[in-house]
Amino acid sequence: MTTTPTDVHQLAREIFGWEELRPSQAEAVEAAVSGRDVLAVMPTGYGKSAVYQLAALLADGPCVVVSPLIALQADQRDGLNELSADAAPHAVAINSSVPARERDRAWQALEDGTAKFVFLTPEQLAKDEVLERLREIGPAFLTVDEAHCVSSWGHDFRPDYLRLGMARHRMGSPVIIALTATASTPVREEIVEGLDLADPLVIALGFDRPNLHLAVERHHEDHHKHETVLEQVAGLPRPGLLYTATRREAEDYAGRLTERGLVARAYHAGQKTTVRDETLEQFLDGRLDVVVATSAFGMGIDKADVRFVVHADITDSLDTYYQEAGRAGRDGEDARVVLHYRSEDLGLRSFFSSQHADQDVVAAVVKELQRADGPVRLTRLKNELKTDGGISARRVTGTVNLLQAAGAVTSTRKGLRLAEGVGPKTAARLAEETAERLERIDRSRIEMMRGYAETHGCRRQYLLGYFGEDLDSPCGNCDNCDAGTAVDLTHDDERFPLQSPVVHREWGPGIVMSVEDDRLTVLFEEQGYRTLSLDAVEEQDLLRPA
Repeated sequence: MTTTPTDVHQLAREIFGWEELRPSQAEAVEAAVSGRDVLAVMPTGYGKSAVYQLAALLADGPCVVVSPLIALQADQRDGLNELSADAAPHAVAINSSVPARERDRAWQALEDGTAKFVFLTPEQLAKDEVLERLREIGPAFLTVDEAHCVSSWGHDFRPDYLRLGMARHRMGSPVIIALTATASTPVREEIVEGLDLADPLVIALGFDRPNLHLAVERHHEDHHKHETVLEQVAGLPRPGLLYTATRREAEDYAGRLTERGLVARAYHAGQKTTVRDETLEQFLDGRLDVVVATSAFGMGIDKADVRFVVHADITDSLDTYYQEAGRAGRDGEDARVVLHYRSEDLGLRSFFSSQHADQDVVAAVVKELQRADGPVRLTRLKNELKTDGGISARRVTGTVNLLQAAGAVTSTRKGLRLAEGVGPKTAARLAEETAERLERIDRSRIEMMRGYAETHGCRRQYLLGYFGEDLDSPCGNCDNCDAGTAVDLTHDDERFPLQSPVVHREWGPGIVMSVEDDRLTVLFEEQGYRTLSLDAVEEQDLLRPA
């Protein structure tokens, strides 16, 4: 179907009551309706959801929306169903929390055309029966919300997201609309590759959030850090979020804040779903001062008036940090973003991020694929290995993903098969080499976090440089700028412009991510992020433009 800007804007007014669409929204809708895949990296509050909603209403066939959180699915579904009964599209959700009878009604609504949107978790799209039913229905679009989860670089990696590219083809190859609020250059590239996007329209808008005041507080002793965090959170405007590295810390901080008179609750993956849902509901309704959470909380949660986001521990990457920090100040008003940093905590993050190829699971996967006469569905592989070897489905999925990344296993529409000439020993070697490469990259991302925490320059310039953006001058709204000590991190270098491809003598191809007076940071395909002295680059001829 062809559409025009007039169609898009008119529909936005008629259905949603929006007087005007932003240019990037309309461009993305028009591309999707014309049959082109879309990756839209847009800040929270910019209207990412409008892209798939408008595109679906302008095309034949339903829109499948993959969303990682069941609570978020319910909000999106209910929001669509609250529109005018005469014109509103009907939206349904199919997930593990929906009763069987309601799921049956949802499928019927999709099959008879009364439902225009269906919300699914990525785990649902790992099921053969779900994909077959969708193929029969013939969806027009597959929308991947929180698309950064596709990437192993991303800040909330989930293995089932890596299967979505193949799931798309098994359901009839609908157009993909991938959406996320924050994605650095490598994450965007992995999304395109992981979802098998064909000549996609990639829209990546500015990452700068000038209303967020950025600060880092350094500590030498863990006890001192703990007490400082409590004192700071108790004194900040509310509501707010406090992020911790572990579940135990989340519970401890929540209890200590409650003792100080705040209405605080912990949120982490070790709690029952009903407890987490209750915390989320109270937070959204304004009944909580603080949610103390692990990274399990917040993805897709849209609460505009969060006045602070404090991190009691360093995160595994700037991707994770900025995604979580960006939940503050979505109403455009001033908000505080603070990282409490102790250099010793980097070792803990390195431990959490370490990659490993489980040789026993690799051997079991390879042998199972060797025994098969042809391609094997992942569902069947997981069932066989759980029955015969007691291997969990998640470990099988993770190992298959690693073997695919290593080139030892290929994926087709019919299922998985071993690459030609690959046996158990070769697969084990390739998996280990790939795991080591991923670990090098993970460690480099942790080093970029160290750089942010320890920089004497403008923190916003450092942060935006990581995402491939150049801020012309210090921001004036971070702790280093406040202190008058911020060194301007921008530097014009005609040889190595920002985002230009380069080749290192030993480390191979890379992309220039930031350039300062005496150094530059390059993202290498095999090594991850590396900061190089410009003097050394010149003297030893280490780097050249690609």
